[in-house]
Amino acid sequence: QVQLVESGGGLVQAGDSLRLSCAASGRTFSSYAMGWFRQAPGKEHEFVAAISWSGHSTYYADSVEGRFTISRDNAKNTVYLQMNRLKPEDTAVYYCAADTDCSGFGCYAQGGYEYDYWGQGSQVTVSS
Repeated sequence: QVQLVESGGGLVQAGDSLRLSCAASGRTFSSYAMGWFRQAPGKEHEFVAAISWSGHSTYYADSVEGRFTISRDNAKNTVYLQMNRLKPEDTAVYYCAADTDCSGFGCYAQGGYEYDYWGQGSQVTVSS
């Protein structure tokens, strides 16, 4: 079992930065990949970024590449999403997720169906 709790969301202006955190508990954090997803009102669940357990491999959606950075601190059982140059279209509920079957050194996953544990979500609102 893995429990995930996000924090760090809020209301910011376009061009601002925000950092989301996701604290994990339960299964050994340094044994599985993590990802961030988001869902805006009226839109489908969308992949944002993923990172392998080692931090060696990361992957981003085209829409956030170059603006967002995913990272993890295995000593703190926490994964982060640093969001820079935010845009109004980044407004969404952001979810962190754990893929406990993705345990290879460079393993990460893009599909939401591949993740088996999810946080409760954190609202990010970007005003224009």
